[in-house]
Amino acid sequence: MSRSFDRLLGAVAGSVVIALLLVAPAAAAPPANDTYGGAAAISALPYSATLDTTQATADAADTSANADCGAPAPEASVWYSFTPTAATGVSVDVSGSSYSAGVIVVTGSPGNFQLVNCNEGSLVFSAKAGVTYYLLVFDDTPGPPNGGTLQISVSEVQLPEVTVTVNPTGGVTPKAGVITASGTFTCMNTNSAFIFVTVTQSAGRFTISGSTNLDADPCDGQPHPWSANVTGDNGRFAGGKASVDAFMLACITNTCSTDEVIQTIHLRAKQND
Repeated sequence: MSRSFDRLLGAVAGSVVIALLLVAPAAAAPPANDTYGGAAAISALPYSATLDTTQATADAADTSANADCGAPAPEASVWYSFTPTAATGVSVDVSGSSYSAGVIVVTGSPGNFQLVNCNEGSLVFSAKAGVTYYLLVFDDTPGPPNGGTLQISVSEVQLPEVTVTVNPTGGVTPKAGVITASGTFTCMNTNSAFIFVTVTQSAGRFTISGSTNLDADPCDGQPHPWSANVTGDNGRFAGGKASVDAFMLACITNTCSTDEVIQTIHLRAKQND
């Protein structure tokens, strides 16, 4: 075999190797927003995106964000950031992803994060104007395989609004020792709301207390009356004065709004027990 042929054969072989290298698939890289420092900025709402997170990693910043949340495992995680120009309610939904995904919302920086909210699938949080919120989206199932196709949507949402009042007078049935307290409530942007009523009354050195709760319905933004009969847990209520603590709660997803009034009321004896 001639040297010329050997050189030709070598050149051909080298060309084949180069061609194979050129067509060989490149190693997959983590998403650009794999780390806190590369958080994808959400400039306006509503926002939605689809992302392959199979190559996403986890690092110390993810662990720091999860410190006060306690999610099973912030694996295959990616970061987003959002700075609202006005106060608003924000909804984050990742429930349409191909894997079980969770969301952690924090402010601050690694090692000094302040937890705002966290949940599996979706959550709602109250955002203040000018504050940067970081959204850590992760695979919340420990162990491989990790990640998949992330579907994330972020939008504005109206948070629940609640107001409760207590009337300055109430009723008491002397024989039964039951106090009737009343007031008004207003609620909106929620499908359900509750009022928790606690009554206390001094009897010498002793304090009688009792509590109950009731549904606040309807939540249509208009004021409505409420009334509750409260029985003492450790004795009978009597005429005179009593302290009423009315605490109202309304939630959307895993974010709640509350209002509370504590007021001394004057009791009038009711004719019928």
